[in-house]
Amino acid sequence: MRRDLRVVLIDNHPLFRFGLCAVLRTAAGCEVVGEAANGRAGIALALSLRPDVVVVDLNLPDVSGIEATREITTAVPQVGVLVLTTHNNDDSLFAAVRAGARGYLLKGAGGDEMLRAVHAVGNGEVIFGPMVAAHVLDYFRQRVRAPAAAIPDLTGREREVLDLIARGATNTLIAHKLGISHKTVRNHVSNIFSKLHVADRTQAIARARQAGLGTDSEYMR
Repeated sequence: MRRDLRVVLIDNHPLFRFGLCAVLRTAAGCEVVGEAANGRAGIALALSLRPDVVVVDLNLPDVSGIEATREITTAVPQVGVLVLTTHNNDDSLFAAVRAGARGYLLKGAGGDEMLRAVHAVGNGEVIFGPMVAAHVLDYFRQRVRAPAAAIPDLTGREREVLDLIARGATNTLIAHKLGISHKTVRNHVSNIFSKLHVADRTQAIARARQAGLGTDSEYMR
């Protein structure tokens, strides 16, 4: 007989965690084996319990859900991580996937959708909620339609900053990685947007990836 999926929940909202626990505990095929209200406690639980699935929120009070995902999947590659969040944007989505998440679902999803996602991730599948999937499809359609765009004459530092932006780095992380101030990062980002003729980070990321930047995640380690 097939055993139940063992699930750990990491979310700092007690009411949401309680509701999700109730959904999973009343469903066939799932067993909640641990809960945590912050990233460090959740990582420790995942490493000690080695569940089949870890459901993690992106916004945690200590480390981010992205960092928690990365540490868990690096230490226990067989664990399936399902990100459950309010953020429906490309930066968060691709950062989560690069960190090792197998699923990305918005918190507004219904109980049945959450159960399907947990089971899918636990069975080794990759799953996105309907709204998230639309973003993924649009992204790849744009890549197919658009010819590889040439990157204009950026300085070496601007190209470094753009490469990090394309990998999902925040301005704070870029400043830390390159050893420069937040103000300097903001100036570089502004210059990059101007030279690329783009209005925001998402458009800059699309241009950078068309030029082959942002394909390595080593900077996050």
